Amino acid sequence: MRNRRTAITLGSALLALLAACGTTQPASSGTSAAEVTSNGSASPAADEVAAGGTGCADDATTTATGPVSLTDGFGRTVELTKPAERVAVLEWQQTEEVLTLCVDPVAVADAEGFARWDTAETLPAGATDVGTRGEPNLDALFATNPELVIIEAYTPDDEIIGQLAAYGVPVLATKGADAADPIGQMKDTFTLIAEATGRQERAQVVLDEFTASLASAKAAVGDSTSATEKFVYFDGWVQGGNVSIRPFGQGSMMGELGEELGMTNAWTGEVDPAYGLGQTDIEGMTAVGDATLFYTGTEDPDSDVMAELAKNEIWKALPAVVEGNTHAFPSGIWTFGGPRSAQQVLDAYVAQLTG
Repeated sequence: MRNRRTAITLGSALLALLAACGTTQPASSGTSAAEVTSNGSASPAADEVAAGGTGCADDATTTATGPVSLTDGFGRTVELTKPAERVAVLEWQQTEEVLTLCVDPVAVADAEGFARWDTAETLPAGATDVGTRGEPNLDALFATNPELVIIEAYTPDDEIIGQLAAYGVPVLATKGADAADPIGQMKDTFTLIAEATGRQERAQVVLDEFTASLASAKAAVGDSTSATEKFVYFDGWVQGGNVSIRPFGQGSMMGELGEELGMTNAWTGEVDPAYGLGQTDIEGMTAVGDATLFYTGTEDPDSDVMAELAKNEIWKALPAVVEGNTHAFPSGIWTFGGPRSAQQVLDAYVAQLTG
């Protein structure tokens, strides 16, 4: 699962599926809690972890010093004897954000998938790939001697929190999204990780750049007719010959950024309360009328959605398809990313709306 397709659905199965994405592969002989402590006593020298996020070459990667006490996304208190330098990350949004903060993670989940789906930052050589995001290999994870493990959880009692905390290494649990305020939640998660790594100054620089990008995007679009039209951003997958379409509705990051530019999200169907995502079939897309359709341009090696849609008569009859008003985003824009991904989204919208 490269784009949360099995993690985010609608209806009564939602919580069960989300919880399933928090399971881990138990380690048979991982590093013990006694070998790795929050003060990094068993860690290699800090200068072995280089800083390489976008814009970091000339960035004063000043790290705050002294003990760190913070409250994570689920109200848990996380105590560190100093800002974390050796960080393991188990979700792509947070991997991106760690890199943006000029910290290279010692361990990540699904490095190959990250490189395909999230081009906002480049993962440098040296980070250990610990397997899938849903089921990381704990042996490999704790062999990297992390001072902090950053995860994305779905509920306060998510199983993965307890499994990782049992190893004695601090665990920072973040919320991936909140449909009530997707942009604010993204900023909060980024800021939380900055506090844990002592990169608050860097975080402020990045957030100021995002604010400037949003203002610039609004100015570029201006009062153009295209900016006031209805739109839907979607992705999807093919399973057993059937196409499932996932519209990004109210509360989604993609929907919110589009509406910030003056467009109106045409998907009014049911969405989940975290990511603002709907689910429908091809026929269900007739409900969006003549809305402009945007979709991911990242090629999923397991599922060619657009090729299947092109064969379908209902799809070919949609107004946007008839009028040539469907637009692929550039490849590698992660629709659940941090500030840098959000800037890529804004650039993509502006290019389509003004092109």
